[in-house]
Amino acid sequence: MSEGQAAAIRLVGLRKEFHGTPPVVAVDDVDLVVGGGEFFSMLGPSGSGKTTVLRMIAGFEAPTAGRVELAGADVTALPPHRRDVNTVFQDYALFPHLSVRDNVEYGLRVKGVDKAQARTRAMAELERVRLADLAERRPAQLSGGQRQRVALARALVNRPQVLLLDEPLGALDLKLREQMQVELKAIQREVGITFLFVTHDQEEALTLSDRIAVFNAGRIEQVGTAREVYESPATGFVAGFVGTSNMLTAAAAQAVVGTDGAFAIRPEKIHLTLPGVSAEPGSVRTRGTIAEVVYAGPVTRYVVDLAAGGRLTALEQNGHRTAADGLVRGAEVDLYWAAQHLISIPTT
Repeated sequence: MSEGQAAAIRLVGLRKEFHGTPPVVAVDDVDLVVGGGEFFSMLGPSGSGKTTVLRMIAGFEAPTAGRVELAGADVTALPPHRRDVNTVFQDYALFPHLSVRDNVEYGLRVKGVDKAQARTRAMAELERVRLADLAERRPAQLSGGQRQRVALARALVNRPQVLLLDEPLGALDLKLREQMQVELKAIQREVGITFLFVTHDQEEALTLSDRIAVFNAGRIEQVGTAREVYESPATGFVAGFVGTSNMLTAAAAQAVVGTDGAFAIRPEKIHLTLPGVSAEPGSVRTRGTIAEVVYAGPVTRYVVDLAAGGRLTALEQNGHRTAADGLVRGAEVDLYWAAQHLISIPTT
């Protein structure tokens, strides 16, 4: 959030306990500010608290403690229909007996918008998501991606201050999900409202987000841009969860880095050579044995057992590698990377 940018969402000391023996703390003292017009993602594994936070913002769950503010107003005690937010769910939640157009119109009609105006606005949103020609169809006659776009149009037609998206692409296959990511970001830029997106998919969060909050065990571990979270993880959890990260600790850190502590290095930053081949000056260098070679189309993943102890994974583009390079399972290799790519991880 840039300096001077107004807060669309502010969470202060937000906590949620579910009854049980002992009680389950799903969200633990969360503070968060989301700026107006941001595409903001809450990223974390299942059970990390991100969806519970979204439900408290929407008004579907009441916090045990803390407050929810929208555009500076405390809405903690308000029911969902009195909050200027709409929600898009993973299962679409469309009315199967209504046409696509009637699904999009529904919220406007409930608010008492004139029928002709509601129709005009609904068709404009269907044009935006490229479904105007399917307006008379029922949801069952649509593909998964089309149903998701209908749900998005229905949520946007009311022009909410904040759009909440709860893993909305999770039910789509990979290719369609990637296509919808591009469309979703383009729509958010066009309409200019705040999108708060919940996902457990690290690549999806990195692709879409202006900023990301990484959740773990009900708390936020780090908030930052996609680049900040990926390139400069604040904790070992963030380093391991956001993308793939190699960790060097204890004896391996002492042998490779020359000091105790915890360090991370991203796989794409590591280069492999056969022993004796010169590396770039100033590089960190260590030796190991290739344990696995995994061909993945554009890249090959090398899993290397270090002579110093521990294991590192390296990714190499396939454009300049051939089998003749000798990087095969069982081969002894040197690994090297630029010193600035080594990330020191706080241990407390």
